[in-house]
Amino acid sequence: MQKINRRFLKGTWNLTKIYWMSEEKWRSRLLLAVIVGLNIGYVYLTVLFNSWYNSFYDALQNHDTAGIFSALRYFSVLAAFNIVVCVYQQYLQQLLEIRWRRWITEHYLKDWLNKRTYYLLQLLDKTTDNPDQRISEDLRDFVSLSLNLSLGFLQAASTLVCFVVILWNLSGSISIPLGGHHQFTVPGYLVWAAIIYSFVGTWLTAKIGHPLVNINFNQQRYEADFRFSLVRLRENSEGIALYGGENQEQAHFTEKFKNVFNNFRSLIKRQKKLTWLTSGYSQIAIIFPIVVAMPRFLRNEIQLGGLMQIADAFGSVQTSLSYFVNSYSSLAQWQAVVNRLTGFVDNIDRVSVLSDTGAIQVGRVAEPALSVEGLTIALPSGQRLLDSLELELKAGDSLLITGPSGCGKSTLLRTLAGIWPFGQGNINIPLNHTLLFLPQKPYLPLGTLKDVLLYPYGTATITDETIQEVMVVCKLEDLIGRLDKVENWSQILSIGEQQRIAFARAILQRPEWLFLDEATSALDEPAEQAMYKLLHERLEYSSIISVGHRSTLIDYHKMRLNFAGAGRWDLQNT
Repeated sequence: MQKINRRFLKGTWNLTKIYWMSEEKWRSRLLLAVIVGLNIGYVYLTVLFNSWYNSFYDALQNHDTAGIFSALRYFSVLAAFNIVVCVYQQYLQQLLEIRWRRWITEHYLKDWLNKRTYYLLQLLDKTTDNPDQRISEDLRDFVSLSLNLSLGFLQAASTLVCFVVILWNLSGSISIPLGGHHQFTVPGYLVWAAIIYSFVGTWLTAKIGHPLVNINFNQQRYEADFRFSLVRLRENSEGIALYGGENQEQAHFTEKFKNVFNNFRSLIKRQKKLTWLTSGYSQIAIIFPIVVAMPRFLRNEIQLGGLMQIADAFGSVQTSLSYFVNSYSSLAQWQAVVNRLTGFVDNIDRVSVLSDTGAIQVGRVAEPALSVEGLTIALPSGQRLLDSLELELKAGDSLLITGPSGCGKSTLLRTLAGIWPFGQGNINIPLNHTLLFLPQKPYLPLGTLKDVLLYPYGTATITDETIQEVMVVCKLEDLIGRLDKVENWSQILSIGEQQRIAFARAILQRPEWLFLDEATSALDEPAEQAMYKLLHERLEYSSIISVGHRSTLIDYHKMRLNFAGAGRWDLQNT
């Protein structure tokens, strides 16, 4: 438990300090200082209200009409100030919350995307489930809970300091007979009663509510898994419809939701037990101070106003001491969120270090040639796909990579792109040269068709007329009228159309080095030949490296690299 608590505190500090030490620290600290000032002002108003109880209820008991109306006027002033403080306290806290969330979301999005960590996490780390949920929801909950709990604790501590003094002065003392003529006098006995009452409630709450931490952790994970499975159906709706896989998908969804359901039942059962305690604890707290102070009232040592002031002061002290009891569910959720984010951040850091210290070194050199020296590629399991590859391609060269399925052809392209870390060797890429990779299934981002065509190196120098002309030669003229429409293009266009989009993208952006991973697999041979002919006509100075199975591609490449299996390879001119 001690180790877990230490890890939780360290994780909380690491997640928190990056914002409060950032470039926004002074503005955020000033905003936080104003919020803290409003919190203290709210506590001060609470003290004034406590004093008001005495004067108002005494006036009622004495049928003092003038005193009653005077107290009501004073109450109106206090209430007006209280409303202003509450409104701006909430508004400024929400403003700080959204500013903190914006900054920390941008920070971790950058870390997640930097050095292709999002891709490497899938290869190297199976424990980081649903990183999208951790960035969108866990960061939101972390910021919200951190502010609410820390400011709530500050307010509880301030209230405790103020009202302990008030309650001590109002309590007087109580004498406890010890037998015979001896008795034990307890000064400020109501303060001790509040401490004992709160301690018992806190201990019982911790004992009953402790399992909520792991239950909340699992609930977030199961909810994210269920949501992700639904998203996958939407993204692959056509394939599922063609297979008629609705029954299997239904069974899969049911199984995923079963985890959500069963864990949520555990959650509500545990919360029911906790609610029994907290509800009973809160209800008893209403009458407890009055019962304890009743003997002094019946002996006419205090008036009604004093009794009500004692009840209010006791309630404030007890509520402050019971902060842990009242906030336990939120604290459990906060710990679960911190644990998830800490694991996510640790894995990002670990993958980032691995990408920096990988045995495959990809560098930029001044020579206008791409060279590969002693390149060995392996699977994560250690199985070798390629041994000691030596290769040099000059500007304008073209290479076709062939071999049986599963031998590592696409993995070689991933390695040349710098996203495959398993293996060793050196890859040198010409300095200031642009590279563009066309995978078998092109990625079409959300946005207009124009955005899709110019992804990822979109430039304002390419005119609509140029785009339309390239669309015509790539047999996409039917889509010209939809150039500025925003659609989910990956769902609307066929795979063949998507692959022609990728070729149009390459012609428009004119990279010095173009890599194609079976980028014509959905096209018939005449269409494939037309696309490669376009590349040679429009990108005459570009180097082209292709992965393919069809023998017709040989005519469009000067060299051929054949994977012979068991890591062997053969390089020859065509």
